[in-house]
Amino acid sequence: MPQYKVPLRDIRFLMNEVFDYPSHYKSMPNGVDATPDLVEHILKECARYCEQVLAPLNQKGDQDGCELKDGKVTTPRGFKDAYDQYVAGGWQGLTHPADFGGQGLPISLGMVRAEMMGTANWSFSMYPGLSLGAMNTLQVHASEEQKRTYLTPLTEGRWMGTMCLTEPQCGTDLGQVATKAIPQADGSYKLTGTKIFISAGDHDLTENIVHIVLARLPDAPKGTRGISLFLVPKYLPDGNGGVGPFNHVVCSALEHKMGIRGSATAVLNFEESTGFLVGTVNKGLECMFTFMNTARIGTAVQGVAAAELSYQGALAYSKDRRSMRSLSGAKEPNQIADALHHHADVRRMLLTQKAIAEGGRAMLYSAAMLADKMMVGILKNDEKERLYWDDKLGFFTPILKGFLTELGFECANLGMQVFGGHGYIQEHGMEQIVRDARIATLYEGTTGIQALDLLGRKVLLLTRGKAVREFTATIMKLCTRNATHRDMYPFIWTLGKLCAQWNWLTTRLMLSARKDRDMIGSAAVDYLMYAGYVSLAYNWALMAEKSFEKLEKGGAETPEFYRAKIQTAEFYFERLLPRAQAHAEGMLSPSKSVMQLPIDHFTFD
Repeated sequence: MPQYKVPLRDIRFLMNEVFDYPSHYKSMPNGVDATPDLVEHILKECARYCEQVLAPLNQKGDQDGCELKDGKVTTPRGFKDAYDQYVAGGWQGLTHPADFGGQGLPISLGMVRAEMMGTANWSFSMYPGLSLGAMNTLQVHASEEQKRTYLTPLTEGRWMGTMCLTEPQCGTDLGQVATKAIPQADGSYKLTGTKIFISAGDHDLTENIVHIVLARLPDAPKGTRGISLFLVPKYLPDGNGGVGPFNHVVCSALEHKMGIRGSATAVLNFEESTGFLVGTVNKGLECMFTFMNTARIGTAVQGVAAAELSYQGALAYSKDRRSMRSLSGAKEPNQIADALHHHADVRRMLLTQKAIAEGGRAMLYSAAMLADKMMVGILKNDEKERLYWDDKLGFFTPILKGFLTELGFECANLGMQVFGGHGYIQEHGMEQIVRDARIATLYEGTTGIQALDLLGRKVLLLTRGKAVREFTATIMKLCTRNATHRDMYPFIWTLGKLCAQWNWLTTRLMLSARKDRDMIGSAAVDYLMYAGYVSLAYNWALMAEKSFEKLEKGGAETPEFYRAKIQTAEFYFERLLPRAQAHAEGMLSPSKSVMQLPIDHFTFD
């Protein structure tokens, strides 16, 4: 397994120079305490924990897996001790209100923490990650009594939370949810049903697990309009902050998975389990979207994590492994052969990983600032402000989740490729990254689902292209302020053309869909990938802009660091961004070639 080293210099560059987090934090009521000194301390301590505690458990967790025996789930060796250290460090409550035992810091700091932890050990990070989503949902939609009862132990890390959506007969199509919720005289409900693929559904890390469950009342309307949201603890609270009787939430099986084997993915049976309504009857899906958006952005982090970890492993190997001579002549004549990194094709793979890992990180950190502003609306109890920033973030969510997980998986495969045959062998750990990364394009909505959410819902249905127009206007501001900057010209010229093309493509699809109803479905993934490549280009242009500025005026980093950023941006624009044009051409093709072949003719016996 690659020895993970947190890229603190790159993280500081984004936070302090590209996006100016210090000024951003000063403008927020919950950001006053996030001083540069405190943030630096948090970064260093989190890096230490991830490098020294979590990373060494990554490969062990994959080998041990989780075990279900006599109704109890055991996590891999070392996970319980690592989680106890996580709780002792106060990491779970980093961004949650002090009223419930948290530190009340901006949610973007939680994103940075999540990236470090996820890169060090994705399987482990899923346990507290799912809990954070449950906490966010309760903070927005739960009653005051529910918050008092559940948010403090969740924030302290004594309890964990999950998200229970999927059932054997339905995944994405939640209108088919069949779990029943029967009202009781005391205002509670009895839930009966089976949920599958529940990450962190059962484990030995905490004394209690709080499940956020979608279910249906007896008189509920059919489809998604009849789904309600419930809070169902594994053990009922005892009224004193501890746990009481077992609530008949039974883990009947653990899934045997391709990857993330250290994460317990459970089949849960609710056997007349006591539950409590969260939010309004039949409005559960709306409430759950708070959790789902949190989880989707969290999954986008996995794309960057896979790219970064695989890149670090491949880069180290390329320096040590020797094979043949460079086509342009021997680079290390005193050695038996040249190191791999002297070969142009290996350089192509390494730079692809670097461009995606560092560019994807920038995309996440930019979006995290929107999440900060949304959280301010929650803290101010200003629903209008919360919804405004939630809508802004909602446009980027499917791009982040769909695009970054697809490219993260690509980078994981490239890392194996750099290793050659050794990459296929377990002891090097590169094949584990591929297996772990594969799930990221599937859970929390497949890439196709994210694409339909972006094009069909966010762009065409809800905003009729306005979301794209607003984002491209932001990109054009970058182009305008660099109009006379000679070195930036290649970047801004390309971005300007892409902005015009993106709006034109959106209009073309909108018009074509009136006659060809399958057009949106057949074009959606190409549209999402196109949006991702343009978004990544914008973030690389931002980094190049700042690097040119720091080279001229001086910055916190060395000139070599800034030049490396500029050269990586050049690689991205010249070698990876052209992929967007293939997606542009593909998305405008009529759906006929996709839909015309009869299903009986897909194969012939």
